[in-house]
Amino acid sequence: MGWLDVSILIIVGVVAGFINTLAGSGSLITLPVLMFMGLPPTVANGTNRIAVLLQSWVGVAKFKQKKVFEWKEGTGVLIPAIIGSLLGAFIAVDIDKEIMRKVIAFLLVFMFLMLLTNSDRWIKGQEKKVTGTKKILQYIIFFLIGVYGGFIQAGVGFFLLAGLVLGSGFDLLKSNAVKLLVVAVFTPFALIIFMSHGQVDYLYGLVLAIGNVSGALIATKVAMKYGTGFIRYFLMGILLLAALQLFGVFEKIFNLF
Repeated sequence: MGWLDVSILIIVGVVAGFINTLAGSGSLITLPVLMFMGLPPTVANGTNRIAVLLQSWVGVAKFKQKKVFEWKEGTGVLIPAIIGSLLGAFIAVDIDKEIMRKVIAFLLVFMFLMLLTNSDRWIKGQEKKVTGTKKILQYIIFFLIGVYGGFIQAGVGFFLLAGLVLGSGFDLLKSNAVKLLVVAVFTPFALIIFMSHGQVDYLYGLVLAIGNVSGALIATKVAMKYGTGFIRYFLMGILLLAALQLFGVFEKIFNLF
């Protein structure tokens, strides 16, 4: 790995770490870059987890230092997310990637519209105690999010944010902190599986992690300074860009030239 590769990975990591901490889907940037540098898709998918893991730990520590959340606020969804991530990492059946891309894109557009039309709920939050049937539904939702996160990291932050805001009533600032906690806990389990199958390049992963961690540190400071209003608009922008990318809009525009 030359200095040019190192520089590219760190710069891309900073951008991805910033996006992942405040919204999600930074892996939609890092995965193509890792593959462009010669890593097979499966190895890129596993390698990316090193950077995501370290970035999440740093983000959680900074948010906790600022007393944005309490540890107990994330415990209710951790176990189903961990179990789901293990299943997702073990999945070996063929999946129609194009259909999966379109489904995710439609979900991102739906979340964009929710942010656009129901701003008070996302910004102010309506924290509540989840019990009974709703608690079981919450377990199922976070299990499925864990499956997706274990299978492919890209975009899992969006679904975690939606589950935490709409399911638990947290505002976007607290949801971002708890989201990072969930990712920080379930990622090691998926990473171990990728490592056991020889699908992790440690050097690339650690260099990328330098950028991701730096991006996470910047993002937590921005979040604390500008609050949930800024996060909402930033999230809307990233959601829209991610949806357009998954629908292949940028690729079609590029082909015109």
